[in-house]
Amino acid sequence: MSDVEVVASAETPRAVLFDFGGVLTASVFASFERFSREACAGDPHAVVNALSHDEAAQAALVDHECGRVEDEVFEEALAGALAAQGHTVEAAGLIARMQQDLHPDHAMTALVRRLKEEGVAVALVSNSLGRDCYTGHGLDELFEVQAISGREGVRKPSRRLYEVACERLGVRPAEAIMIDDLAMNIRAAQTLGMGGIVHSDAARTIPALAGLLGLDPGTLGAEPVTTGT
Repeated sequence: MSDVEVVASAETPRAVLFDFGGVLTASVFASFERFSREACAGDPHAVVNALSHDEAAQAALVDHECGRVEDEVFEEALAGALAAQGHTVEAAGLIARMQQDLHPDHAMTALVRRLKEEGVAVALVSNSLGRDCYTGHGLDELFEVQAISGREGVRKPSRRLYEVACERLGVRPAEAIMIDDLAMNIRAAQTLGMGGIVHSDAARTIPALAGLLGLDPGTLGAEPVTTGT
């Protein structure tokens, strides 16, 4: 469990910022792959390839995450990119179908609650995908503040989204730790003096975060380490 990528904050941490998809939920990429297999003739990489290599789909994603275009515009662009790969996919409802497997990670949401009990400030910092992507997750109750790309008009890895969250929490970026499943977003946070953890699963993230905060891992819900005899 020692292979998690961890960066300490420049100052004593007082806050933890959480990404949404792939951190508070199951893996975004696993969900995309499942959809791709079902909708694109068994190709698990069709969606990611479209978003990585098709210029129109890339531009639509950026515009959508920044709140400049609605779901339907992005869905049409992505469906067009998939069609260019030879896959006919209905555009309507495409975002919801792609994200069907983003079930809550209860160990991570419990972590947020434990941090609040310990007096650590918590915020959501997320690039939004779809008008309904946060529905049913109880984020207003879970977090003190939220910085959502579609509402703020700026997306990670832009440093401004991290700054917005820190300003609303009343902490300096150097006093915060960012948890994200994308290493590039942690590298962006580092430029502000923030600490960071590249998240893969709760079993790795929770003890790593406890170490950065100077807390006992069990306090944050880490499973005890057992050794064989």
